[in-house]
Amino acid sequence: MTFSIRQLSFGDVAAYRSIRHEALLNHPEAFLSSAEAFAEKSDADIRQTLDALTVFGAVLPDGSIGGMNAFLRNEGQKERHRGWMLQVYVRPEHRGSGMSKALCEHLIEHAREKVIQIHLGVWAENEPAIRLYERLGFETYGTEPRYLYVNGRYLDEHLMVRFLDKAPGK
Repeated sequence: MTFSIRQLSFGDVAAYRSIRHEALLNHPEAFLSSAEAFAEKSDADIRQTLDALTVFGAVLPDGSIGGMNAFLRNEGQKERHRGWMLQVYVRPEHRGSGMSKALCEHLIEHAREKVIQIHLGVWAENEPAIRLYERLGFETYGTEPRYLYVNGRYLDEHLMVRFLDKAPGK
């Protein structure tokens, strides 16, 4: 499969809206935001999101977005050394293709110039994602019990970190 990874910009509002809404609709257990709330966002709201986050898309030869993730650097003076990997999603037809790994590696390389550690939260039952993050050098440092309540069920979230200033697993 051929794709390239690039930062999404204001010209990508419709593509970002489409893939983000799909992610929220199909996997409510994996994201804090709801599909219903996201659907109400205006294009100006989406542009604000694209300005606040560094959003990467895996762009297919036809120009569509097959997967995405986002980076957010903490802004406080005492926490600027930390960043977050957010909104990780790959469309079902591209899972197992290496797209998720490529998106994460791209974000990690981008973050190296800005922070010394990357955090993420992952649904505790999402074993494929947890395995991927572990292969990429992330370690679980805690579990937030009952982080979300989705479809009548409480869901735990693992908190993971990758220290960029030392080798993975050290």
